[in-house]
Amino acid sequence: MTTRRDLLILAGAVAGLSACDPPRRTPVTAVPDRLIARTTGGLVTVDGSTTRRWGERSAVSPDGSFVYAMKDGTLTGPAANAQLEAGWAPEVVSADGTACVLRRPGSLLVTHGENQKRLPAAGNIQADAFTTDTLGLFVLEWLPAEAPDHYRVRLMDLGTGTLSPLLTRDKRPVPAGAEEEMRGEGRQAVLSPDRQVLSTLYTHQPGHQHTRNLLAGTRSDVHAFVHVLHLEQRWAYCLDLPHPFGEGPAESHAIAIDPDGRRLAVVDLASGSLAYADTHRLAITSVISVPKGAGTAAVALDASRTFLGAGRTVTLLEGGGTSRWTVPSPLRGLHLNHAGDLLYAGGTDEIVWLDAASGAIRGRVRVPGLQTLRHVLGSQGRVGGSPDPGT
Repeated sequence: MTTRRDLLILAGAVAGLSACDPPRRTPVTAVPDRLIARTTGGLVTVDGSTTRRWGERSAVSPDGSFVYAMKDGTLTGPAANAQLEAGWAPEVVSADGTACVLRRPGSLLVTHGENQKRLPAAGNIQADAFTTDTLGLFVLEWLPAEAPDHYRVRLMDLGTGTLSPLLTRDKRPVPAGAEEEMRGEGRQAVLSPDRQVLSTLYTHQPGHQHTRNLLAGTRSDVHAFVHVLHLEQRWAYCLDLPHPFGEGPAESHAIAIDPDGRRLAVVDLASGSLAYADTHRLAITSVISVPKGAGTAAVALDASRTFLGAGRTVTLLEGGGTSRWTVPSPLRGLHLNHAGDLLYAGGTDEIVWLDAASGAIRGRVRVPGLQTLRHVLGSQGRVGGSPDPGT
């Protein structure tokens, strides 16, 4: 997610540009990796010298590998090519790309290959993620349905349409009255490399009580946490973030996972705080101070480096040292490629890519109306569907 855009790519020689130089136009080259971006016109895929516009009615899988789109009454995707009634819009795509949930007022439609099933969206239901086997759907149930101001995460059985609580981390059903009800903002979500765990950063949660607090009769005073959802085992756990996370602007927060899926990084650039968490122990391992920044935050990391961004500044943390680079326009997403040699940065109507060691700008591509750079896939990454291949 998920997941929603006219693009012009011009061929030219690659020319390096020091990140400290005054902004100037850098010759554009074919994009080395596959990119997924959200623009004011919907999702866009940039792949080498090809651009695909998916339109406003589109959704992407949690890691960016698969896209479903509705256009002129036809649903397209890696496991779908079907005519549907007017009004449906893709909402959630399964991690393996085989299933999609579409919404229109009053009902949900689940497609799985040639199979389709319509489910009544009783109350106020928003799809969030598929279970790994695609037999269940995690949803946000907004309460009260007529004038909602909070929600809880529940599991919908796609065979019957019934809703039930999630399991606790030790795989026990949550007792009645102990389900978490949230009022905060789901800022960002990242999928583990094995596609088993979805981690969502929530901020602005004053007064929120976790299931473990409700069961133990204790209270929590945290304002931000990572909601860890196991898509296969169907349990959820809230990893609390320490003060001052969650107290500043939501846009100052960002989350990322390393390529091995062993570490999460959560940053709050308004306070200058960076937290690392162990994904196996589900525990915060360290919190360090970093340079503060104003604007929409972004973070990317690998085994030895962490890249932070806000405004026009990118900060590299490596081996106890800090480097700061400047990009042409305010950041709208920051992602390393799979090789770890290029850092992609969304900006105003464009995406630029930098040498991940020096910060030198290696290329740029125009993306009008860019809202955020969502995903960077390897050159062999798969994006399913058959949209309009505009250039």
